Amino acid sequence: MKKRLLSVLLSLVLVGGVLGGCNAKPAAELGEPETEENQESKAGDRAEEKDRVSEEVSATDIKVGFVHISDPSDMGYTYNHDLGTKEMQEALGLSDDQIINKYNVPESSECETALRELVEAGCNIIFATSFGFEDYVKEVAAEYPDVQFCHATGFQAADSGLDNMHNYFASIYEARYLAGIAAGLKTESNQLGYVAAFPFAEVISGYTAFYLGAKSVNPDVTMDIMYTNSWNDPTVESQVAQALIERGCDVVSQHSDSTAPATTAEENGVWQVGYNNDMIEAAPKASLISARIDWGIYVTEAVQALVDGEEIPVNWCKGLSDDAVYLSPLNTDIAAEGTQAAIEEAKEALESGEIHVFDGPIKGTNPSGDSITIEEGDYYHEQEESPAPSWDFIVDGCNVVE
Repeated sequence: MKKRLLSVLLSLVLVGGVLGGCNAKPAAELGEPETEENQESKAGDRAEEKDRVSEEVSATDIKVGFVHISDPSDMGYTYNHDLGTKEMQEALGLSDDQIINKYNVPESSECETALRELVEAGCNIIFATSFGFEDYVKEVAAEYPDVQFCHATGFQAADSGLDNMHNYFASIYEARYLAGIAAGLKTESNQLGYVAAFPFAEVISGYTAFYLGAKSVNPDVTMDIMYTNSWNDPTVESQVAQALIERGCDVVSQHSDSTAPATTAEENGVWQVGYNNDMIEAAPKASLISARIDWGIYVTEAVQALVDGEEIPVNWCKGLSDDAVYLSPLNTDIAAEGTQAAIEEAKEALESGEIHVFDGPIKGTNPSGDSITIEEGDYYHEQEESPAPSWDFIVDGCNVVE
């Protein structure tokens, strides 16, 4: 960090000799009049400073920060994201003191505080990993143009006007489609259940893909969905899973962060399809398979780009063909016969473009009341302006339970 601090100090001496920690304070805080000429001058100074920082950051002095909604003990989303951090650390040879994690940060002003603390700690790049962090990322990124901010599952970076704000996600709906095949072949009641966090496109696109995968091998299957209104609440997740099972669902899947749906399924003698983690260890008699994201691919690419002085993409999204999404090993002890072959066949077809997750005919209505019809022979094209999923339509065969 010595070279970076020296560069910042020299630039501050040139513009007025005021030192503000690791980053220069906005001119308004220093009492400088906000004229149009000053604004242009400051913009030029920031651009020059950004160039100097990019050139001088190296793998030996870079600091990387993370803000997480939970912690790795959830054995779900944050656990999986943390695996990506470790993958990046090993690939780039970073020491433990070059990585700063902020765990269990709510989607509130506490996120803003955590982001500022990471900046003050000298982080050159910060990853905020939960959907509700985005507004705070945008606000703080605007104040610190020499720090790169990467936000998972969001959509505002492209329109933010900020060169240092980026969005990333993965096409997890592809893996969920394949995982749905395991559920569709296993169910005996033809009634699936889904523990869903929030009625957002990220969640709805996932459970729609799961259902369509199941339906591709079992046309008679239906699915009940119940929301927990939380990303990570094991107690509520267990309660919702129990309610779905009592409704007759004999395979339960999830877009929630804990292993509670898996253990609840096992306690009730039914089956489960997981997310973020191989849940066979938690529920060996229930867990069939899990859809996962390899976050290490993006985190490594983003940090490496900063080290190399290259631009980090404004939007990043990869899927099956890049191994950014994948399935945990199938639990062959309990999976239906022929499941692995069916998954492999569908995976090859998805990667070749022979089939698509949202192939027509499909009809659906979203929570706002808007409808969509995809005709046979056509398919839904996910938006390209952001990596966040845009499908938010409830399709025929899916029943949202209040």
